[in-house]
Amino acid sequence: MNNNHFYKKPLSNIYKKPSEVSEVTSQILYGEKFKILSKNKNWVKIKVSFDNYIGYIKNKNYTNNYKPTHKVFTLKSNIFNKLNNKTKYFLPFASRISIIQENKKFIEFEKNKWIKKIDIKKISHIEKDYLKVLKLFLKVKYFWGGRTYKGIDCSAILQLLYYYNNKFYPRDTKDQIKYSIKNAKRKIFKKGDIIFWKGHVAICINSKKLIHAYGPKKKVLMMSITETIKRIERTAKLIVKKVSSIKY
Repeated sequence: MNNNHFYKKPLSNIYKKPSEVSEVTSQILYGEKFKILSKNKNWVKIKVSFDNYIGYIKNKNYTNNYKPTHKVFTLKSNIFNKLNNKTKYFLPFASRISIIQENKKFIEFEKNKWIKKIDIKKISHIEKDYLKVLKLFLKVKYFWGGRTYKGIDCSAILQLLYYYNNKFYPRDTKDQIKYSIKNAKRKIFKKGDIIFWKGHVAICINSKKLIHAYGPKKKVLMMSITETIKRIERTAKLIVKKVSSIKY
């Protein structure tokens, strides 16, 4: 079974193994494309088409007949079951949707499911100002395997920059390091530089500061580049492995 499918729930965890207590390794977003590798009554083994990530999902909310036309460009977009009647659910940043109908302020993407028109962009939209994307996640809590407003890890922020812009980029830091173009290690940094350590990554927003989802601080935040490098070397005994830059 290798047909393309698209996920149709706001968010679901991808697990390492098909178990209720299995480790959450990543998450799949609404409208994300994947292939079914195998399935049983409770579990579906999938390969995510964007980055070939393999894991297990518990939900069966998916379809093989879906053509996304737009994507979410806000940290989270409220879902309404009626106009001006919010539900407790949200579509995360970069979710892909297909418009059924629209009015002046809202669009319907599923039957009786609406979001605000100002929260979306066309599927072909490319956001060249990546700082807009990075700053959406400021103060979001750190969560291993997370990719949304509920929690996010360091490598997910970087991957989402590319995913939103319809460009391939690996999910895990170890693969991102291999994939990124290598620059010489240096002490002078600039906007758009990507700093890699073993198991961690941060993105420079200018020559002095970077942004990252930092486990010890339990959130996404901006920090001094110099102090971050020193702190990680002091506390985790890790040195910078590679410096690359954002290219898309």
